[in-house]
Amino acid sequence: MNLILLLVFGAIAGGVAKWLLPGKCPAGWVPTIVLGVIGSFVGGIPFGGHPAGFVGSVAGACVVLFIYSIWQDDK
Repeated sequence: MNLILLLVFGAIAGGVAKWLLPGKCPAGWVPTIVLGVIGSFVGGIPFGGHPAGFVGSVAGACVVLFIYSIWQDDK
């Protein structure tokens, strides 16, 4: 159950992060979900439905998506 919750919150956090970041992000929807899950680990896993955990997950996903977009630009 926690894995499903992590994937759902990761997908939502990745989508919100992609919407918040300016510019064109080279990631599609699957990499966005994966980066959102990684961002959930970076920013704090939102188990228990705490709003601060979700905000931390979105912030972590923004950081990870930003680093990914910089890495893709350098290629």
